[in-house]
Amino acid sequence: MESKAKLLGHPIHQILIVFPLGLLGMAVIFDVLRVAAGWALGTTVFHMIAAGVVAGLVAAVFGLVDWSAIPGSTRAKGVGARHGLGNVVVVVLFLASWWLRRDDPANPPSTAFVLSLLGGGLALVTGWLGGELVNRLGVGVDDGAHLDAPSSLSGRPARSSER
Repeated sequence: MESKAKLLGHPIHQILIVFPLGLLGMAVIFDVLRVAAGWALGTTVFHMIAAGVVAGLVAAVFGLVDWSAIPGSTRAKGVGARHGLGNVVVVVLFLASWWLRRDDPANPPSTAFVLSLLGGGLALVTGWLGGELVNRLGVGVDDGAHLDAPSSLSGRPARSSER
């Protein structure tokens, strides 16, 4: 099932998700280093969480566009719903963590740390669900995709009459 929101022939949601995953994932790693090794990364984590939450919200818009096009009677619709709703919870957990840090980003309360760990752990699950959608269920994949498909910039369909 092809994505409904594309940029230069590629699904926008799949392009954008690397930003919240990278930012929020590294925020968790830096938070662990801050707590475990005493590294002065609190302010960095604060800004990474803010950027990751914004990026996650932008990516969610395009994910919702793609999810709305999945037929309702399919396994993909349910997996997509769990993926999307789980990511809403991820964003809320990180937003709460960010909110608790705002008064003193360099020295956040332990609750902020716990929330970032929970958000990071849940993001691993929702990321796996996203992979299940694309890799197993073919959501967001060009209908004619194959190993010798022409470039998405060529203007030609991926489907080949020689296949």
